[in-house]
Amino acid sequence: MPTNLKLMAIRHPDDRQSLGILYGNEVLDVRAASSALQLPAPESMEQLLLESRSHELETLLKCAQTSPLRSQFFKKEEELEHGQLFTHPGKIIGIGLNYKAHAAETKAVPPSVPILFSKYSNALAGHKCVITLPPGSVSYKFDYETELLIVIGKRAFNVSEAQALSHVAGYCTAQDFSARDLQTELPGGQWLAGKTLDNFAPIGPYFVSADLVGDPSNLQIKTWVNGELRQSSNTGDMIFSPAQIIAYVSRLWPLEPGDLIFTGTPQGVILGLPPDKRVWLKPGDIIVSSVEKLGELHIRLA
Repeated sequence: MPTNLKLMAIRHPDDRQSLGILYGNEVLDVRAASSALQLPAPESMEQLLLESRSHELETLLKCAQTSPLRSQFFKKEEELEHGQLFTHPGKIIGIGLNYKAHAAETKAVPPSVPILFSKYSNALAGHKCVITLPPGSVSYKFDYETELLIVIGKRAFNVSEAQALSHVAGYCTAQDFSARDLQTELPGGQWLAGKTLDNFAPIGPYFVSADLVGDPSNLQIKTWVNGELRQSSNTGDMIFSPAQIIAYVSRLWPLEPGDLIFTGTPQGVILGLPPDKRVWLKPGDIIVSSVEKLGELHIRLA
C-alpha cells in the first residue's frame, strides 16, 4: 500500500503519460528519473496499485534526491502538463444521495442502504480537462457534483466496517458530472446514461495516500462555477461514511486494487434548486472542485 505519497499524472510531449511525485515545491518526473538512474518504477496508477510497486517509487525518490543529475528530473509543477490519473480501473462505482442536506434539497427520502450506480472508463478525465457537451438533442440539463473519491489499494471482500479503511490506498478530488435530463427524465430513470458520457468523471489533480489524509469523514468539500461558490459542505454530512460504503459494497462483490468509488455529492447542485431557478451549465463555464487536502480540480465546458 502506498504511504506518504502525493502523486500527479504527467502528460509528456510524445503524448505518453507517467507519474510525478510531489516533493516539497517540486515534482519528480518518474519516467525521466527511472530512465536516467536505471531504476524500475511504475508508469501509471494501475501499475502502482495492481502490482504493489510503491516501494519502487520510494527507492527512486530517495536516489533522485542526492543524484548529480537531480535537475534533469525535478521540475516545477507549472512546467508540467497534467495527464489522467486513472485510465482503465476494474470498477468505477458511484454512490447516489449520500449527503443528508443533498437528499433534503432534492426532496428525496434518505436511503436505508447505499444507492449504487456505475460509470465506464470513457468517462474518466484529468485535471484541466475540457468536457465537450453533447448536442441539445441528446441532453442539455448539465450539473456539477464535486465528490470525494476513494481509491482501493488492497482486495476487500466481505470486510467489516472496522476493517474497511485499511483497504484504501488513497483519495482524490473528483467530479461526477451529470446530465440530469438523461438521469431523471428517461423511462425508468437512466442513471448510467446521465453519468457516463465522455469525460463525465474528471479526477485530480492529485492522488494522496490515505495516511496523509487521515479521517475521510471530516474534509471540507466545495464547488465554484465561474468563480461563484455553489457547494460548501463537509464529508461528515454523508449518510454512509467511506468505511460503511466499502463494507457494504464488499459484501456484494470483491473490491480490487485500483477500483474507484465516487462517494456522493453535498447540497448546492442545480437539481436542488426550484425548477424556475435552475440555470444549467453551458459551454464556456469553468468548474473548480475542491476537497480538503486533495487539491482543486479544474474543468472547462465546451
